[in-house]
Amino acid sequence: MGRIENEKKHGEYLAEHGAEQIWNWSSPAGQRRWERRVKMLTDGIRPEHKVLELGCGTGDFTKEIIKTGADITAIDISPVLLDIARRNISAENVRFVEDNAYQMSFADNSFDFVIGSSVLHHLEIEKAVAEIFRVLKPNGVMLFTEPNMMNPQIALQKNIPYIKRKMGDSPDETAFFRWRMAKLLKQNQFANVSVRPFDFLHPSVPRKLIKVVSKVGNAFEKCPLIKEIAGSVFISAKKGTN
Repeated sequence: MGRIENEKKHGEYLAEHGAEQIWNWSSPAGQRRWERRVKMLTDGIRPEHKVLELGCGTGDFTKEIIKTGADITAIDISPVLLDIARRNISAENVRFVEDNAYQMSFADNSFDFVIGSSVLHHLEIEKAVAEIFRVLKPNGVMLFTEPNMMNPQIALQKNIPYIKRKMGDSPDETAFFRWRMAKLLKQNQFANVSVRPFDFLHPSVPRKLIKVVSKVGNAFEKCPLIKEIAGSVFISAKKGTN
């Protein structure tokens, strides 16, 4: 079974078992992590912008982008997840499209932003990055939050098949070393490339400890060595005009 078919099958699994439970967004700490990601990914988006969301899934993140007032196009390879998203979201400023991130149906230079939460690690990243560059307008920006391969738990989860299955991962998904991602983006002519480790707040942290752990985690994110094992990376890059 090919990668695309694996991801479609994974979409069916998420629909059956509950995407929020699989992605660990439903706990109090998970909700705090989610809110932080939403802010990071949507801060610069304005109503006049055209935004492409990659891997929208059931539309959880789409609901947040809609609040910016921008013109949103949300794509996914899974028809099952898209059906859920369409049932749950009826805003006038969003349309859902079944599309392949490697061969998108949009014209060159179509979007001001291409964004996503935990989606690139499901894709053949070289193909996806080239296609993101193509559909971005000059000076357009890509923004993604993704798992960090330097984090010990992430490394085990993404590389040991038994753990991967137990955690509800798809067979092909991985995580990223930030320097490799930065190099790939620069090779694809992106400018202002930043791949920053962040997030030491685990979804299992009890509610009463969230504030303390968040404060310690914020300090760790500023430490040159310790920050490298954070749970996630925040990827941002700009399509230059040349």
